[in-house]
Amino acid sequence: MTRHQDETGAAYDGVVARYAAAFANGLEHQPFSRNMIGTFAELVRQTGSLRTADLGCGPGHLTDMLTGLGLDAFGLDLSPGMLAHARRAHPERRFAQARMESLPLGDGTLGGALAHYSMIHTPPSELPGLLAEQARVLAADGLLLASFFATEEREPVRFDHKVAPAYSWPVERLAELAADAGLFVVAKLIHDPQSERGFLDAHILARRA
Repeated sequence: MTRHQDETGAAYDGVVARYAAAFANGLEHQPFSRNMIGTFAELVRQTGSLRTADLGCGPGHLTDMLTGLGLDAFGLDLSPGMLAHARRAHPERRFAQARMESLPLGDGTLGGALAHYSMIHTPPSELPGLLAEQARVLAADGLLLASFFATEEREPVRFDHKVAPAYSWPVERLAELAADAGLFVVAKLIHDPQSERGFLDAHILARRA
């Protein structure tokens, strides 16, 4: 597990400027993602537990967005380069280095967790562990919003992402893994691809039991 994550982190270190420029305008041209995150933030606010982690925060644009939506948000990422950019771009926000398989957070301490395309590089055999870790840090009724590339195949499909090898997932299969981790799926959104790779984009919103 350590090797592929270290390789992915190093790969993102090498594309910080290009990646950050691509998302400089947040989700201005991604209405489905923008509205799913807005719904997620509204439901987290309703729990009364505003502490929210942006897992795999990259350049920090969504950490900033979550804060603007009324959450007590902070960003975690594996890549030192991405974190350095996030701190420069959003000096008023909080960012820290962390691994998604061992989050530096106590049990049940979050009202929300956002994983915006940040699990796509995880090999299928390791994804259940990441979901279980996210469930661990969520309080009762806390919410996870996971966004990913979807496939209509029956099994995950490995593909050559521009930064590091990645996987698209059958939506129902990923929803089953979330349920196995103790997360009750309350909403699923699948929409047309927004990239030249042609995969569907998908979002699963789940609540901690």
